[in-house]
This record gives sequence, structure tokens and C-alpha cells, in this order.
Amino acid sequence: MSTLILVQPSEAYLSEIETYKKAFLASSDFIDGGARLATMTDLTEWLSYVSDITYQAGVPEGRVPSSTFLCIRQSDQKMVGICNIRHSLDYPYYFNYSGHIGYSIHPHERRKGYAKEQLRLALIEAGKLGIDRVLLTCDETNIGSEKTILANGGIYENTYHNSEDGSRTKRFWIEVPK
Repeated sequence: MSTLILVQPSEAYLSEIETYKKAFLASSDFIDGGARLATMTDLTEWLSYVSDITYQAGVPEGRVPSSTFLCIRQSDQKMVGICNIRHSLDYPYYFNYSGHIGYSIHPHERRKGYAKEQLRLALIEAGKLGIDRVLLTCDETNIGSEKTILANGGIYENTYHNSEDGSRTKRFWIEVPK
């Protein structure tokens, strides 16, 4: 597997970000960990948004500060993934459903070990943010995500059942490496 790095989104990666977004639109898949990348049409505005939400002052009501990273394959500088690290779990939505880290892998780059490595790198970044213990979640039927979490030391706590939409979300904790 090629070496992966996490980088902050910047104008230097606009073409890669656009390609990534288009791949998800074509596959009708959702960009988990994209910090609204799927819904924002102007990528320059999206870059400003992800920069702003790093600090409490830029966070919309009901949200928490978060840091967004592109996962770049060093050999060809291609974006193979994206992840978003929420700095806290201050609202029930985060604690019950979404956890500290959301992430996705490009639809054409899956099953290559990239998710496992991207999550490992995201855990390191979480530690830099002062997070000692990370909550990770996945849909009960998302076996690939569950395997990724377990491969990074995830310890299953429980399954959250959302009575409003019937969804079932598995919740795991990982001690952040020091």
C-alpha cells in the first residue's frame, strides 16, 4: 500500500477535492466526514467553511468545532479519502450517533486498506487536539467500517437505536495513542 498523509484542505487540492466529490455523486454514495462537502457547490466557500469551523466562533448553532483533513496518497498526490474530527461530543447527536471522527474513502479506492490507515492517522490528529479517548460509530450494517474501527483498537460499547428513524448505530471507543 502506498503511504498516506493527512493534509488540511487548501486551494492546492481544489482539483482533487472536485474529483472526489464527483465520484461520490456518480456513485450516489454519501461523503461521510466531508463537513458539508456534498451539499456546498462552491469549493472555495467550502474551504472557508472548513477553516472557520475549526474554532467555536465559526461553528453553526448545534454543532461543535471540528478539523477536516484530506487523505492524500503520496505516490501520486491523489485524494483517496477525507475525514472530519469533532473536537467534542457536547450534543446528544454526536454522543449517540456520529462520534468524534467521520470518514470516507473514494468509491474507486476502497478495499485497499486506506480506511484503516486514514483512521490511524486521524487518531494521531485527535491526540494532537487533546482528545484521549475517541468515540467512533458506524451503521449496524456497515461491516467494512466496523472492521476498520476494530482494526484500530475499537472496543464495542453498545448499539444506539434511534426511535425517530429506526436506525441502529454501533458505538466503539478507542484509546488515542500517546
